[in-house]
Amino acid sequence: MPASFPMTSVTDAARRRYGDHPRVTDAVVAAALFACSFPGSVITLPGDDLQVPWWPGVLLTGVSCAVLMWCRRRPRIAVAVTFVCATAIALLGYLLTVLLLGPLMVALYSLAVGTNRRTANTFAFTGIAVLTATEALAGPAGEPPLFKLLGPAAWLLLPTSLGTMTRLRAAYLDAERARAEHAERTREEEARRRVVEERMRIARDLHDVVAHHLVLANLQAGAVTRALHARPDEAERTAAALAGSTSSALRELRATVGLLRHHTDEPGGTAGSADTPPEPTPGLDRLPELAASFGDAGLAVTVITEGDPRPLSVGTDLTAYRIVQEALTNVTKHAATHTAEVRLVHSPHLLTVTVTNGGDAKPASPTADCGYGLVGMRERVRSAGGHIRMGHRSQGGFEVVTELPVQSPASGATEPI
Repeated sequence: MPASFPMTSVTDAARRRYGDHPRVTDAVVAAALFACSFPGSVITLPGDDLQVPWWPGVLLTGVSCAVLMWCRRRPRIAVAVTFVCATAIALLGYLLTVLLLGPLMVALYSLAVGTNRRTANTFAFTGIAVLTATEALAGPAGEPPLFKLLGPAAWLLLPTSLGTMTRLRAAYLDAERARAEHAERTREEEARRRVVEERMRIARDLHDVVAHHLVLANLQAGAVTRALHARPDEAERTAAALAGSTSSALRELRATVGLLRHHTDEPGGTAGSADTPPEPTPGLDRLPELAASFGDAGLAVTVITEGDPRPLSVGTDLTAYRIVQEALTNVTKHAATHTAEVRLVHSPHLLTVTVTNGGDAKPASPTADCGYGLVGMRERVRSAGGHIRMGHRSQGGFEVVTELPVQSPASGATEPI
C-alpha cells in the first residue's frame, strides 16, 4: 500500500483539479491521442517497409479524436464514429496498435461508464469481430494470425472492463453513501423516539409518585383534623404517618429529578448531588411497606403470594410495583371501601398481579376507560411486554389483572424509570 500511495495522491489531485472542467480534460486527452497517431501511422513489422502513406491514418485518427469531445454526452455516437475510423484504418493496411486504436478505446471506456454492461459488451464484441475480420483480410501480410486475433480483442476488452469496473464502483459508493445517510436518519429518528419514550416514562413515574403520596397525605391530614380535639394521641400518630408519607414522596421525587439531571449531564449540578447515592429502584420487595402506608390512610391491604417467587428483571419488578401502587391509590380515591387485596401468582415465565376491592364506586369516580392513572398503567404494562385488563367485577368492586413476563423482552433494552 505505501508504494501505491503517491500514485493515488497524484490521481486524486488531478481529479480535484480537472474534475470541474470535463471539456478541458477531453481536449487534453484528444490532443494526446492525436499526437500518438503520427508514430502509430508509420509503425510496421520488423523487416517490412511502409506500404501505405502515413497521412490517411493520421487524418482518420484526427477525426476520431475530434469526436471524443462529445463522448460524455453521446457515447454511442462516439463509439460508432471511432469504430468506423478504426475499420477504415484496418482496411488501408495499417498495423493496428494501441496508438491507432486509442480513440476507440477511450470511447468504449466512456460508453461502459455511462451505460450498462450489456450495451458496452455489445459494442465491444461487435468491434472485436469486425476489426479482427478486417485485419485478417487487409492487414499486413507478414503479421502473425495470432496477433491479428488477439490484438484487437485485448485492446478493446481492456477499456470496456475498466469502464464497467468504474461504473460499478461508483454505484457501490453511491449505495454506501445512501445507506450511510439512511442509517444516520434512522439513528436520529431512533434517538428522538427514545427521548419521547423516556419522557413518557418519567411522566408516568411522576404521576404515580405524586398521586399516591398526595392522596395518602390528604387522607391522613383529614384524619388528623378530625381526631385533633377528641383523640389527640391518634391525631399525633396520624401526623407522624403524614410526615413519613411526605418524606417518602420527596425522596422519590428527588430520585426522579436526579435521573433527569443525570441524563442531561450538566457540569454545574446542585451542590452535594454527586455525593448523594441514588434512590434504589422500587420493586415488589417494598410491597409490605407500600401496604402499610395505605393502612395509615385507613385502607387495609392484604397481600397474598402464590407459587415460588423468581428473580424478576428490573423493568418487570418496577412495573409490578407501580401497577399495585396506582391500583391501590385508585381504590382510596374512587371506592367506598376500607379493604383491598393484592394477589401475586408466580409461574416459571409469568407474573400475574391482581388487585381487587369489594367496595362500590364513589359518585365522583371516573370510569375504567378514563384518567391518566389507568392510561399510564396500560402504557407501563405494554412497554414491559405484558397484558392488563381492568373493570368492575360481577360480585361488586373493581379488579385490575396484570400479566408480566418474568424477564423484560429484548426489544425493551431501556428499562423504565
